[in-house]
Amino acid sequence: MGEWTDKAKGKVKETVGVATGDRSLEAEGKADTLKGNIKGKVEDAKRVIKDAVDGDKEPRRDADPHQR
Repeated sequence: MGEWTDKAKGKVKETVGVATGDRSLEAEGKADTLKGNIKGKVEDAKRVIKDAVDGDKEPRRDADPHQR
């Protein structure tokens, strides 16, 4: 599942777990939320790496120099 889906699902489980006193469901919700947060951080890291790699490439000859 995606980052936002995991976070939302986790918050719902955590809230229901707290409301019903189900500590197992609450813990599962916290784990899902954490999983969503980790997915977000991984995507951020991928984006930073991709931008760094793409930034090292020389511009194409046909590229407009004013667009940079």
